[in-house]
Amino acid sequence: MNKKIKVFIAGDSTAATKLPEKRPETGWGQVIPEFFPENVEFLNFAVNGRSSKSFIDEGHLQKILDLIGAGDFLFIQFGHNDAKTEMERHTDPFTTYKSYLTKYIEGARTAGAHPVLLTSIHRRFFDENGKIQNTHGNYLIAMRELSSELNVPLIDMSKKSKLFFEKLGPEKTKKIFLWLQPGESVNYPEGIQDNTHFSELGAKEIARLVVEGIIEKQIKPLCEFVKVKEYNLNL
Repeated sequence: MNKKIKVFIAGDSTAATKLPEKRPETGWGQVIPEFFPENVEFLNFAVNGRSSKSFIDEGHLQKILDLIGAGDFLFIQFGHNDAKTEMERHTDPFTTYKSYLTKYIEGARTAGAHPVLLTSIHRRFFDENGKIQNTHGNYLIAMRELSSELNVPLIDMSKKSKLFFEKLGPEKTKKIFLWLQPGESVNYPEGIQDNTHFSELGAKEIARLVVEGIIEKQIKPLCEFVKVKEYNLNL
């Protein structure tokens, strides 16, 4: 195949490429290219703090639609910030959230591209029984419903991340998220305990779950180009 397959990512900080002064924080969109050969190109448009609404209102979706073409893919992952109360970001799960997501789907399809929905990744919030708590509420249900209504492939990252985090447990998941001791990183001299954003190791594990979903859903031709990546993660 001579033509590159382009995968555009529309999303929030969990996927976004991080500036050097924020490292070792890493978005899964930064590292997912490692799972594919050079003929699959990822264009990561994810932006920190954006919801399905603000991403559109600020013109980020239009930038994608100006570039995306027939046979390309648009991966769509929002929900972390849609529950925020301020008008610029807030959406209602079953009305405006679905409506905004539909704009991404229709925009991709109009260009001859293939939309793919991804539910939000869970935060590192465990209950007393070691089970992950759902901080995304009905946004997960709404996206699953929209996937069925519009016949869009869905990679259920909330389910995948829940199973993965519960398997690791509260202590080992600190390696997945941005947990640093004081003095461990020049960018975080006082340390940090972030239960939303990922370490580099964590981003690779989340990207692996995305790739797993691509294979499970038989999203062609992407699933045919996946490279086996083995990391010595020591989890």
